[in-house]
Parts: sequence; C-alpha cells; structure tokens
Amino acid sequence: MKRFWTLLVALLVAVTVSGVAQESVLIDFSELMADWPADDPTDNERTLVDFGDLAGATFTEEERDLMKSSLAIENWDIELSSSSRTMQRVVDSQVRQATVREGATQFENEGVMGIRLSFPTESFNAWALIHPPFEIPAFQDVDELDGDGNLVVPDDEQGVGRKFDNYGVVKNVGTLRTVSMNVYGLNYPYRISLILQDENHNTREVLMGNLEFDGWNELTWENPNYVQDVRNREVRQQPLYPRLSPMRKLVGIRIYRDGSQEGGDFVSYIKDINLTYDLATLDVERDIDDEAVWGILQEREQARRQAELRRLGNVQILRFLEQRRMYPGPENMQ
Repeated sequence: MKRFWTLLVALLVAVTVSGVAQESVLIDFSELMADWPADDPTDNERTLVDFGDLAGATFTEEERDLMKSSLAIENWDIELSSSSRTMQRVVDSQVRQATVREGATQFENEGVMGIRLSFPTESFNAWALIHPPFEIPAFQDVDELDGDGNLVVPDDEQGVGRKFDNYGVVKNVGTLRTVSMNVYGLNYPYRISLILQDENHNTREVLMGNLEFDGWNELTWENPNYVQDVRNREVRQQPLYPRLSPMRKLVGIRIYRDGSQEGGDFVSYIKDINLTYDLATLDVERDIDDEAVWGILQEREQARRQAELRRLGNVQILRFLEQRRMYPGPENMQ
C-alpha cells in the first residue's frame, strides 16, 4: 500500500511538472505559402493587409485592389550588414518558398522558407537579417476577402484581435522556457539567431546555435534563468485589462558569418519556430467582454498599425510604380 501511494504521488508530481509549460507555434512557414490570387498566387490570403487607401487619387480602383501585401514567404526582405551591402550581393540574397519532397523522413510535402545569402569573401564579419515585409501587428482582427476583393472583419471577430496569432505572434506568454526552430543545414559554420519583441516593444536576440550540420535539426535555446520550483519564484499579481496581453512576436531571423570563415553563397531552409513558456494569466471565461465594451486595445494599437501600414504602403507603391516603368522584355511585349 505504501508503494502504491508513493507511485501515485510521483505520478501526480510528474503530471504537474509537465503541465507547467505551454507550447505554441510562433510561426510555421508551411502556412505562409502563396495562395492568392487563385490564377497567379503571389500572396498568402490569411495574412493579407490592404494599403490601397494610402495610394492617392491618381490610381484606378483596379490598381488599388492590387495594392495588398502579406506574410507570404517570398515577400520577406533581407537586410545585409553595411560591409556586405554591394548591389550584386543584395540581388543575390533572396527568400523563396520551397516544398519538401515526397518520401522525405521529415516534413514530407510541407512548405518551408528557403534562404540564399551572399556573404563577402573578404575576412571581415558579416550578418544578414531576414524579416517580414511589415511589422507583424500584435492585435488586429481577422478579416477575409469579400466578393469584391475587399478585406472585411466578420461580426464574430470584431475586437478579438487574433489575425496574426501563431502567424508571428504568441499571446499570454509569461516566462519563456525554451525557443526552438526546425532548420535544414548544409554544413555551413554560421550562427543563427531570432529577434523577438514583447508587449512593451522591448526586443531580445536569442542565439539558437550554429548551422554546421547536414539535414534537418531542431535548434533549441533554453532560458538559463528559468526557475522550475514555484517556491523559489517571485510571485506577484498583475493588473489585467486594458494591459496588452503579455506576448512575443517575431521581428526577424539573423545569420552571422565570422570573418575567419569562408564567405560567398549560403543556402538554408526553415520550417517553423516554436515557444515553450509559462502562462502569464489563466485562460478563464470572464463575465464581461472588456474589449467589446471599451475597445482600448484596438485604439492603442491602431496608431502603431497605421504608421507601419503607411511605411509599408509607401514602399509597396514605389515598387508598384517601378514595376510599371520597367522594360517588359520581348517575351512580355504584345
């Protein structure tokens, strides 16, 4: 009987400890493959944002309808360190969507982000930052395309603000326990890191490790300051609404090349990024929907979202105009 109770207590302790951490997908690039428009997909419908209203009166309604962007893989940008930023290296550094072959031991037929970087061959340090085409909003309502191609928010999504949840944003994050990512390496001795931002707009760079391996590998960062025993933690209550829920969002992915290492072209692939963390607050059904009554979070985030959308819109409009001015080439001429 004593042994039975010992085993029962051990089992309860194991269940309790295993339930401490919550695991969520921060971003999965297989969900960001281009699927819109249907005839020639260039964007990801789930993460579309519309900047046509910023274009001015000189554009037609048809042109405004085209002025959308998304987190589709090939929309992501690459920023090279100043020592690497020559015209040819900028042109050669690209992000492309790729699909894992059928029959592969991992991620069969799933989409991944392919990265090609062009590093200097000279002996000085360099880095490249792969980042989304716009700052991922932490609090934006899910919308969908109507019959006229306009993005509208369904009634049941008004004020919920979860458009980018698990598309670069994870909410209700207390203490981070681990950060992991699935990366395909090709034996390059470079290092990779993630840049994350919290609800107070503080950023932190997390070094994930090096890429000197062949094939898929799960790189994991473990929080060295994570306290496992609750008795050793500082316990305090936090105000709730209208504080923005504690969260983490992805700012970018950085690749480092040391000056002593061989430069030139570099290729890798990333499948997903995942977080393990303690909950900041328990998910309970509240008696009153605070945001539906006050709308404070929407209002607070609107200014930041509009500023970022304006920046995105200006860049995209300039690219749109430049595309129209470009020589089409004999194959595209009527």
